[in-house]
Amino acid sequence: MAKGISKAARKALARTNWRRIDAMTDGDIARQIASNRDAAPDMAPEIDVRAIRRATGMTQAEFATAYDFSVRTVQEWERGAKKPSGPARTLLRAIRSDPEGLRKALAAA
Repeated sequence: MAKGISKAARKALARTNWRRIDAMTDGDIARQIASNRDAAPDMAPEIDVRAIRRATGMTQAEFATAYDFSVRTVQEWERGAKKPSGPARTLLRAIRSDPEGLRKALAAA
């Protein structure tokens, strides 16, 4: 454990139920955040996956194959059932900026 940690923090860590935390799903975490009035709202700008895909001129299947997504994931993003997060958001922003260059880089990898 880090030396700079306080006694109170050490006690709190010792009492933490890590198995319960490890068992939490993304949905559990999202519900807890939504129910906490003090939690900051998600300020990440929306990503229009359909617009990005259409700009490439690809079908959902072609887009998924070219950028290593599942077709189902692309469909869920486009109809708003799910939102891309983390690395997927970063990849989608890169696709929006240079779709052909990124496709070539991924194909060469």
